[in-house]
Amino acid sequence: MDHLRSLKPLFSAPQHLIPVRCLQPRYCCNLAKTGVTSGEKRATLDKFKTQISSGPSFQDFVKGISVKQTYVADGEYSDKHSYLSEDLEMGNSRKVYFETYGCQMNVNDTEIAWSILQRKGYHRTVHLNEADVVLLVTCSIREKAEQTIWNRLQQLTAMKKKRLKTHTPMKIGILGCMAERLKTELLEREKLVDVLAGPDAYRDLPRLLTVADGGQQASNVLLSLEETYADIMPVHHAPQGHSAFVSIMRGCDNMCSYCIVPFTRGRERSRPVSSILEEVRMLSDQGVKEVTLLGQNVNSYRDTSEEQFCSADLTKLSRGFKTVYRTKRGGLRFSDLLDRVSQIDPDMRIRFTSPHPKDFPDEVLHLIAERGNICKQVHLPAQSGSSQVLEAMRRGYTREAYLDLVQNVKRIIPEVSLSSDFISGFCGETDEDHQQTLSLIREVGYNVGFLFAYSMRKKTQAFHRLQDDVPAEVKQRRLQECISVFREEAARVNAALIGSTQLVLVEGESKRSAKDLCGRTDGNMKVIFPKQDVAVQPAESNTAPISAGDYVLVKILSANSQSLRGEALSHSSLRGTMMHYETLPSHQLDEHVASDTTMMKTCP
Repeated sequence: MDHLRSLKPLFSAPQHLIPVRCLQPRYCCNLAKTGVTSGEKRATLDKFKTQISSGPSFQDFVKGISVKQTYVADGEYSDKHSYLSEDLEMGNSRKVYFETYGCQMNVNDTEIAWSILQRKGYHRTVHLNEADVVLLVTCSIREKAEQTIWNRLQQLTAMKKKRLKTHTPMKIGILGCMAERLKTELLEREKLVDVLAGPDAYRDLPRLLTVADGGQQASNVLLSLEETYADIMPVHHAPQGHSAFVSIMRGCDNMCSYCIVPFTRGRERSRPVSSILEEVRMLSDQGVKEVTLLGQNVNSYRDTSEEQFCSADLTKLSRGFKTVYRTKRGGLRFSDLLDRVSQIDPDMRIRFTSPHPKDFPDEVLHLIAERGNICKQVHLPAQSGSSQVLEAMRRGYTREAYLDLVQNVKRIIPEVSLSSDFISGFCGETDEDHQQTLSLIREVGYNVGFLFAYSMRKKTQAFHRLQDDVPAEVKQRRLQECISVFREEAARVNAALIGSTQLVLVEGESKRSAKDLCGRTDGNMKVIFPKQDVAVQPAESNTAPISAGDYVLVKILSANSQSLRGEALSHSSLRGTMMHYETLPSHQLDEHVASDTTMMKTCP
């Protein structure tokens, strides 16, 4: 400032006109008061600095800066919000009620969110009228799914208003994809929501609920390039504890033109293999009989968390497939993970969903074929049977490449069961395109299918570059035709199982009759059979009742497009069944197992 002081003023006043007055210095605290020693000044200043440091920092006000996470000695995470005391973030035994909509990833997200809240002292309730906090885990994949949530919010808000003032005010929260996609509408539309947490913000739930308790709406929908919740052990709530979902990766890089997932779930990032194996071992110790590995694009798993995994090897794709992004290098791949997971417990079935057809190199298929506890069921989402529509969808393959993959899968895994996804009425789809989809369904022969009419989503490439030009009634007509053909083919494929003996993992009583039990085959087909005591082991006279979580051998007596019916023969096990059938002569084996299925078939 010295050079500024040397400048002459542009205007000057005569000296005799300038009033003389004594200017007193102004202070923002009491440090300058007379009679205060320098030591007291220093102590007061230190106290003031301490008060400032305990308040919100600059990072707390900058969008995109996440709260610093620290880790305590036992490996548990700790999110420090220094401007909120830990007492304020505690649940104090308040009851939380979850409603989960959409895919299996949302089921796993519910388990993660509950694990976080449970550690903060919240209790979980299955009764809505007892809840202090209601959290909806939402889906944005289609307009109908979002409308379901809007309707539910209206119902919950009416319940909230009727609640007696003597009770704790109920808080309503939206978690997951819809929170990220419609954050502005959810906060402003009729004030229906107290808390918003996107898929990568569940760690922040205790703070958000604390802010909401103060009468403010609270929101965190920031997406992360790193969040996998690897250090959080989900609290599993599988039926009877016999099956569980394990998340191995999050996000998607494929950028299909119709899909909202990359915009609601973010970029692909894989969970470290060590934490996945630890969770699977824990589930095995708890007696879980079936684990499903989860991810938006599960077979693109690529763990780069350790230096030893980071080689220069290029990622291998299915032959004839390509991606919209540059080929990735290095990392522990899906085949490596699948190999390690399957070795933990030979009597635990391993499934995975949802894959992309591009990520089925031969090593993955050979591993499925060779490993007895990896289910011989492969999900191959086709979306359309028309190369023209597939190009508009940015799927990275043609009809011919997809059919070549199907043939390769069937060659390597002869007993495989196939399932798929299809979208009817995508932008620009003609009647000829639709007919090609119908012919693809007939040619492949799927057991299970997930079919939907196209629903345009904002933010997607289709929304910005394509026209949703297929009338709604045409979409519905084409959808019904696809469903009809799908059922015809599924009935044909399932009929081939009549007379075979299937290893079934029992889920519990049938929904239609308490006299029947229900379970799943290795190929993910539902099997219904009478409830009765059966032999403890094949060829034994001792009998025992059948319970959920048991493996039983069931002879298939009839079939339709959606399920199989049969009669239980005996208790069994995954390893025991494999050993039993390995020792049978080939002519006896043919009597037990249909040519296009395997002994171990399971449910979704």
